[in-house]
Amino acid sequence: MRRKAKKREKDLAMQRIVRLLKLADEVYPSEPELGLRYGELARRLALRTKVRIPEQWRWRYCKGCGSFLYPGINADVRTRDRRLPHLVIRCRLCGEMRRIPYLREKRIRRVASR
Repeated sequence: MRRKAKKREKDLAMQRIVRLLKLADEVYPSEPELGLRYGELARRLALRTKVRIPEQWRWRYCKGCGSFLYPGINADVRTRDRRLPHLVIRCRLCGEMRRIPYLREKRIRRVASR
């Protein structure tokens, strides 16, 4: 009985996190403060319920200051294609840089195009 309640609580938390992140993404261009607040609420909910933020949203948080990143407004996203291809995400608020490799995705695309 108790396990089902825990699982249901985590499911509900995940749904709320995704909903808050989508709202943050929609609202940020017109109301940045509200968008940042939604991102902060989603992060706090994830920490409190011990639920991981989904992979597609995880890169949207700055590792330095913890703020919700919106590409083009408070974050710069660039690609580097030197030896190891990667994305470079720079937070405009604190200057933190994050590098995410994308070699695996590039290989998948190369194999799919053959």
